[in-house]
Amino acid sequence: MVIVPRRPGEGAPDRGAVIGPNVLVVDGQALFTEALAGLLSRPPLGAIARTAAHSDEALTRLGQEHVDLVLCDLRAQPLPLRAFLAGVREVPSPPPVIVLADADDEPALVAEIDSDVAGLFTKDSDPEQFLEGVRAVLAGHRAVGANVMRRMVARLNGTEAAPTRPGLDQLSPTELDILAMVGAASSVEQIAAARGISQKTVRNHLANIYRKLDLRSRTEAMLCAARMGLTST
Repeated sequence: MVIVPRRPGEGAPDRGAVIGPNVLVVDGQALFTEALAGLLSRPPLGAIARTAAHSDEALTRLGQEHVDLVLCDLRAQPLPLRAFLAGVREVPSPPPVIVLADADDEPALVAEIDSDVAGLFTKDSDPEQFLEGVRAVLAGHRAVGANVMRRMVARLNGTEAAPTRPGLDQLSPTELDILAMVGAASSVEQIAAARGISQKTVRNHLANIYRKLDLRSRTEAMLCAARMGLTST
């Protein structure tokens, strides 16, 4: 991740302490939004996270309540991103905006580097680095995720092709089912009971899932399941 320090004289946003900021997440994928809001609300950020499914709804809320930071999906509807950003600039004390996108949308995300967004991240970013970027943006800086920077460097070098993350085709049908249940916030005990297997077997399956998909935590697994649409059924 790259953090671009604010220019001298700009100053950090005058929004009080960074601990417990008010954050608005704008994304039409309900389960991904809930997982992201949960990540933001836990330590170390401890945010008060609210959600909006549509960009016009988000603009209405921004005009009615104080928000320290907006995290908006690149493809949020019905307003195109640039129109949404223009609307944010019109609200009292406009908050900084971090734009999120699916990994497949990296090229379009890179194209927003010349806009006035405060942060650019793909949804498969490492959670710890992502939270570091969120804190940097709240402090008045600009943050660009590692995946976005990789794409930018590849473009500058004339090599657009970039390494891709492991896909779901590596998982067995049982592992896919268990990942979907994790995405639906089922506990190990609930998964074991639903599938008629032991909790130890469930944990073994989870270990295999984490290894195959390069995941490091239950939160990452929930976000992955939501991104891949496994929790829609």
